[in-house]
Amino acid sequence: MTTNQPAALARTAEPQPILRRLLALDAAVTGANAFAYLAFSGPLGRFLGAGSGLLLGLGAFLAVYAGCVALLAARTRPPALGVRAVVDANLAWAVVSLVALVLWLTPTTAGAVWTVLQALTVAGLALLQYAALNGSSRGVIAKSGSRR
Repeated sequence: MTTNQPAALARTAEPQPILRRLLALDAAVTGANAFAYLAFSGPLGRFLGAGSGLLLGLGAFLAVYAGCVALLAARTRPPALGVRAVVDANLAWAVVSLVALVLWLTPTTAGAVWTVLQALTVAGLALLQYAALNGSSRGVIAKSGSRR
């Protein structure tokens, strides 16, 4: 018998810890990218085929975003609206990354591979977060007895 791992994670008895872990993972990975883009924009820019100014701007944005996601992860019960905003932002990031790759970026081979891999990773994380949120909402509704 096969199981769908993301769905299995979302349907545990306590989905909140899983959702919080996924948010914390998101914040940590995003924060690491922010640090790398800010601290090593020149060498990374040459390696990826991106301007150092672009990486500095992305690094600053990602640092703020990582901080916001970390604040959500620190909440005992992250608000659904905030988690949905993170899911939407992650999906938008993935789409914009791929569109940028096709329409206006001219990366090195490493940069093209990096762009695709990070877009897929961010989209996958968004789907896991959505599944965990969905499992969390069902648990709250079922426990309250208002809807089954």
